[in-house]
Amino acid sequence: MNAQTEYLMIDGAVGKLQCAIDLPDPETQGAPRGLALVAHPHPLYGGTMDNKVAQTLARTFTGLGYAAVRMNFRGVGQSEGSYDAGIGETDDMELLLNAMRLRFPDLPLALAGFSFGTFVQSRLQLRLQEQNRPADRLVLIGAAAGKWDMPTIPANTILIHGELDDTIPLSAVLDWLRPQEIPVTVIPGADHFFHRRLHHIKQLVTSLWD
Repeated sequence: MNAQTEYLMIDGAVGKLQCAIDLPDPETQGAPRGLALVAHPHPLYGGTMDNKVAQTLARTFTGLGYAAVRMNFRGVGQSEGSYDAGIGETDDMELLLNAMRLRFPDLPLALAGFSFGTFVQSRLQLRLQEQNRPADRLVLIGAAAGKWDMPTIPANTILIHGELDDTIPLSAVLDWLRPQEIPVTVIPGADHFFHRRLHHIKQLVTSLWD
């Protein structure tokens, strides 16, 4: 993402996984005050940890003082293995969390994802809740409602969706959220990939964070 991005490999469930860590500026922000894991869009349709929305999320979290960690899912970039419909990817994301907890213990945890990544992160949050160690907050961009069986999510989740998303229609997201009574922020005129509107994601997440 920038010259300071640290790249590393961790052990996944079926092989090595390529990861990237971005830290807040130590001179102006000090040590990280939180840990954020960012999940990218669908691996079979060009999704990587270098996706612009994923990078925008990473920059947003470093701006908030968090250590932001991205990972290429199985079969993407230098990550080994092959696509597993979100099941194995959730396992790998939990392994990433465990690895990062060794480096950043006890920091508040945020899980963020875009598109397919929202399915993985919401599944991981459900698993962490069952383990009594849930993330403090979710940030879901272009939530994959209607594409995958999205679980229920915490009430404080930040959701952002594009008005003109033709990959995941806003109506599907509203149908998913309505029984949960959770609001979603809609960016007028935005498509699924938020072309020309990425800055709104950073502004909204930052303003909604507390």
